[in-house]
Amino acid sequence: QKQNSDGTARLLSQFEQRLQSIEQRNAADMQNMRNEMAVQLGNINANTKNQLEEMRGMVGEKLQTTLDDKISRSFATVSEQLNKVYSGLGEMQSLAAGVGDLKKVLSNVKNRGILGEMQLGAILADILAPEQYDTEVAVVPDSRNHVEFAVKLPGKNDDTVYLPIDSKFPGDTYTALCNAYESGDKVMIEEASKALVVAIKKCAKDIHDKYICPPYTTNFAVMFLPFEGLYAEVVKLGLVEELQRNYGVSIAGPTTMSALLNSLYMGFCTLAVQKRSSEVWKILSSVKKEFETFEDALTKTKKHLQQVDSDLETLVGVRTRAINKQLMNVGEDSTAQIGTEE
Repeated sequence: QKQNSDGTARLLSQFEQRLQSIEQRNAADMQNMRNEMAVQLGNINANTKNQLEEMRGMVGEKLQTTLDDKISRSFATVSEQLNKVYSGLGEMQSLAAGVGDLKKVLSNVKNRGILGEMQLGAILADILAPEQYDTEVAVVPDSRNHVEFAVKLPGKNDDTVYLPIDSKFPGDTYTALCNAYESGDKVMIEEASKALVVAIKKCAKDIHDKYICPPYTTNFAVMFLPFEGLYAEVVKLGLVEELQRNYGVSIAGPTTMSALLNSLYMGFCTLAVQKRSSEVWKILSSVKKEFETFEDALTKTKKHLQQVDSDLETLVGVRTRAINKQLMNVGEDSTAQIGTEE
């Protein structure tokens, strides 16, 4: 037993030594692995840091470039928009100055009249020929009143009948009506509308009393309103038929004035064609008479030619035969005489 226990003790001692040796090797291997892993991790960290630095630099450069580009574009857009704003402000200032000038013009009665007269003159000059209308003409004989424009219409015996056209612009009453519409006050609108009716009727009566005088003029005249809004308001107030019935005055805005003048122009063209047609008919009638005379002359000439032809036939036929006969007799006598001599 003692020997067995000693052997077992030795085996255990050897096994313990081997375990210690294995533990030492494992500890050394683990330490080596730790050292290698530490070195590798250090390298990985260094590489990662370098790559991150490179990426950070590239991203920063890219971001800076993109940011600079976007900022430059944004500044360019903002600058362009600011230039447009400044330009718009300049235009608004010019427009405001123009509106102020227009208000000054429209606030003066004389200037308002000149504005309407100029607009009416431009429409007339654009549609009619200069010889088809007169300006500042006294349509009523021995009258000091001169209508702004008068269209020349054909009358009896080629006399001229004038169609008076006068521009009117009751600017104060119309402006008051526009302001009333903007305020939305029904009472103000009604009062301003009544004032406009009174002003328009007064203008129509003035035209009727000064410029309508048949047979020198037509039995009606035209009142020109230089703004379509004013014309539309007068139509809405139902003044068109009333002014025609009571004063013989027709209302026309810029558009209706152009339509009226175009109708007159077509009438002038038709009249010119009719006049030309009568002239052509007269020419054809005279040509017909001349042709009849020419036909008579041709007939007489034909008869003379026939007589000459007959005379020539007689001369050529009868006279020629007589001459030939005499010549033949002369020939026979000569032959007989020659035979006798032989």
